[in-house]
Amino acid sequence: MTAEFGGAGRAGMGVGPVLEKFDEVYRIAVLRGGGLGDLIFAIPAMAALKAAYPEASITLLGTPAHQALIAATKSPVDEVCVLPFSEGVRPGEENEEELDRFFQEMRARRFDLAVQLHGGGRYSNPFLLRLGARHTVGTRTADAASLERTVPYLYYQHEPLRALEVAGFAGAFPVDLEARLAPAEGLRAFSGPADDGTQPLVVIHPGATDPRRRWPVERFAELAAACAADGFQVVVVGDGSEQEIGARIVELADSGQVRSVAGKLDMAGLVALLARAAVVVGNDSGPRHLAQALGVPTVGIFWAGNVINAGALGRSLHRLHASWVTACPTCGIDVTQVGWTAPRCPHDDSVVAGVAVRDVHEDVRSLAATGLGGLGV
Repeated sequence: MTAEFGGAGRAGMGVGPVLEKFDEVYRIAVLRGGGLGDLIFAIPAMAALKAAYPEASITLLGTPAHQALIAATKSPVDEVCVLPFSEGVRPGEENEEELDRFFQEMRARRFDLAVQLHGGGRYSNPFLLRLGARHTVGTRTADAASLERTVPYLYYQHEPLRALEVAGFAGAFPVDLEARLAPAEGLRAFSGPADDGTQPLVVIHPGATDPRRRWPVERFAELAAACAADGFQVVVVGDGSEQEIGARIVELADSGQVRSVAGKLDMAGLVALLARAAVVVGNDSGPRHLAQALGVPTVGIFWAGNVINAGALGRSLHRLHASWVTACPTCGIDVTQVGWTAPRCPHDDSVVAGVAVRDVHEDVRSLAATGLGGLGV
């Protein structure tokens, strides 16, 4: 029998109902593929599960990037098992033998509880059910397979709070509303050329998975130059695909205090760098979410719709500049209709280009003045 809202005994209220705990839970699997930010959104739910079931180990079914992040930080996760390529769960060319081997290995672990935090469940719920866990909990759209306890999936909901609502259906009360991570013991602190630790560091991440969420390179360069003129050391980060963007920002900023390490850091290096920063500036992207989880002040440039799903809850340490564009600048299609079934026009015009550099710069200066950044390592 499956349980929707109110379908099982209510033990209390968290983000939503907190249902009765399951008995004898010692092994928990959590399914969360996607990017760096997607994992960070799931951290509060896993912390809640850890508190509710203190004798249980938590196995994250995630990606190689997730595995690297968990290795570089202190978190509620005990181990990471890398997902095989599977439609709607981890994009890539599927291999039936690898999938069968993965599920055979997972079923041998005899999970007591499997928790789905990966979207609406069209693909992820059948995937989760193949684990063979005694109990299953997760989100569900109308067309998805049902689990033992399911939370309705509606696109516009703050992702960490959505995950906490799912954890509540597994009997777990919230511990934190947002992710809290710390660098792993022994992680080497970041230091740059001629870096004596006295010059405050501003880290900039200009990328985002969806190009429409990216602030134009010229805006980032203008910001970098302004921060350098203020006496900050400015470092641009990104993955290998963002090296050209990083180099362009350095070129346009035309300052000896701006450099790019895009494509040059592993995950441990990124964690160390972010933890050293006075302020991190970025789009709605993984490195900005990671900086927030590390307790570093951030300035985020967001499309208004993404604020609902991914914006920081507080404003004392995390400032947010929202663009209220609701239509594609080229074809005029309504960009507020998002999700699996909504049409996506072929245009990649930035919907956050209107955010002013002076406003972002003012917040960088304000947050740096608090002196709360750079305390992570």
